[in-house]
Amino acid sequence: MPKHYRPPGKKKEGNAAKYITRSKAIKYLQINLRLFRRLCILKGIFPRDPKKKVEGNHKTYYHMKDIMFLAHEPLLEKFRDMRAYDKKVKKAFAKKNRDLAARLMTRKPTYTLDRLIKERYPKFVDALRDLDDCLTMVHLFAALPALESEKVEVKRIHNCRRLSHEWQAYISRTHKLRKTFISVKGIYYQAEVEGQKITWLTPHALQQVLTDDVDFNVMLTFLEFYETLLSFVNFKLYHSINVKYPPILDPRLEALAADLYALSRFVAAQTKPMQLLESQAVGSSGSDQVEASKSGSHAEESELRLAQLQHQLPSNEPGALMHLVKDAVDEDEDDEETKECKNLFKDFTFFLSREVPRESLLFVISAFGGLVSWEGDGAPLKESDQSITHQIVDRPTQGHLFLSREYIQPQWVYDCVNARIILPTEGYLVGKIPPPHLSPFVDNEAEGYIPEYAETIKRLLAAARKEILPLPGVGKEDMDDPQNLLVEGIISRAEANKVAERTQKMKALEQQYHDELKIELQGVGYSSAPSAITQNTSEDAEAKEESGPNLNQIAEDAASMAKVAMPRKKRRLYEAMQISKARKQDKVNLLKERRKKLAAADT
Repeated sequence: MPKHYRPPGKKKEGNAAKYITRSKAIKYLQINLRLFRRLCILKGIFPRDPKKKVEGNHKTYYHMKDIMFLAHEPLLEKFRDMRAYDKKVKKAFAKKNRDLAARLMTRKPTYTLDRLIKERYPKFVDALRDLDDCLTMVHLFAALPALESEKVEVKRIHNCRRLSHEWQAYISRTHKLRKTFISVKGIYYQAEVEGQKITWLTPHALQQVLTDDVDFNVMLTFLEFYETLLSFVNFKLYHSINVKYPPILDPRLEALAADLYALSRFVAAQTKPMQLLESQAVGSSGSDQVEASKSGSHAEESELRLAQLQHQLPSNEPGALMHLVKDAVDEDEDDEETKECKNLFKDFTFFLSREVPRESLLFVISAFGGLVSWEGDGAPLKESDQSITHQIVDRPTQGHLFLSREYIQPQWVYDCVNARIILPTEGYLVGKIPPPHLSPFVDNEAEGYIPEYAETIKRLLAAARKEILPLPGVGKEDMDDPQNLLVEGIISRAEANKVAERTQKMKALEQQYHDELKIELQGVGYSSAPSAITQNTSEDAEAKEESGPNLNQIAEDAASMAKVAMPRKKRRLYEAMQISKARKQDKVNLLKERRKKLAAADT
């Protein structure tokens, strides 16, 4: 009898009934592979890995419930109707009936993904948790060139650029940006929206080259879903701060590729028209409101749009970018971290030269309370303005220098954002090699190695917060010594005596514990343990006064005893953990050796 023999008439059981291969699923749904992939991406269905693969290890399996979920999807029927409609258009073109073909093209059926967004994300928090890949994909296509052969249309690229700028305008408006890091891949950002940390990657502002080893059909399907998701998220976020969505941009600034600046001005100008409408609604009576709703609804909408356009189309006065920081969300509603980020660059005005990444710096500086201008048309401030405090350049030489401002490299802005303090500008001056750009996403304490510049930033931060840190080469245990604290004048003599007495008691209890542990390891019974302890203490009293207990040996003995008592599976897991720790320590030792070599080379 075969291994998977099933008598006729008996139902499938186990994995054979729960899972189905991809080829059988395609036959069951009566669609092709391309449409099946598209449906799985839009519905969020992914392959499964059953413990027992009935039809072989070389096949892809899906859960049967997921396939039944697809079979009852209304979008599947819509795709079938569109496919049949395309056949009608092709048939009209084949019969050279141009009028019929053109008429059919104007009535082509369409579909939306709004219902899928609500189905996959019942709550707004669920959408925010799944926004990392969405933002990365949208920012990627916003920087790609249009390519008709790969179906990357200009309209879709412009839509991605608009969505990305709307997201950045909200983050800079509410000061929700927390971390930034420049890497070879691009620029990493992390924001905190409604308690959810969202991290995304934006490519550098360079000419992107499309490769042939990427399936753009799959990426465009993901992008189609992500565009709808991000538009819903932006709609919700903009209405949470009482700003109308979609925003109306200044066409002059939009033509000058200053979309983010135009969005910021629109968001800032939304407060006064909203207040005007609210005052009109309170002052008017009920009958007047009914008559106005019947007769002049279109007039009110046109007046609102005219007011918005008048507010967002002023001349380029010097204080135009002040709206980016003023009229923000009430400070009482912000948490401490948001207030700290909001006031980091509060008193600074930056001017960006043409060689620096303008969009990234405009986004970061405005998110931390600074005012920004740049070199070119549409800028709110000219380069000769005396209110500018910092000019960000990336050239070794400058044509004209202003003594009232500091010339720094772009890395200074990102390092200040990550450190949350204003760092000294001496190491970031023009022509100098800047300090290493440290990643804020790496926990140096957990890694076991703290770079030298990280220690410098830590001391600057402690000095700004008036905290006490140990000197280089002095550990925290030395800082806890009451004699050292007494010498420094931090505590009084009475407090130092109390701390010393408490420390002596703790040492006595610790010594007693180690003695009992040593007696237990020697196999002495409980009844004879006190006499053995007194005998050992009387014999080794002088030796222990000179040198304390060998804590390392006791810890190693306890670890070896615990390892012997472990089951085989847990012992292997423990050994793997020790191997990983040893590798990590080797890596730390290698970094320390490199630091010593660099220090020796500099001296």
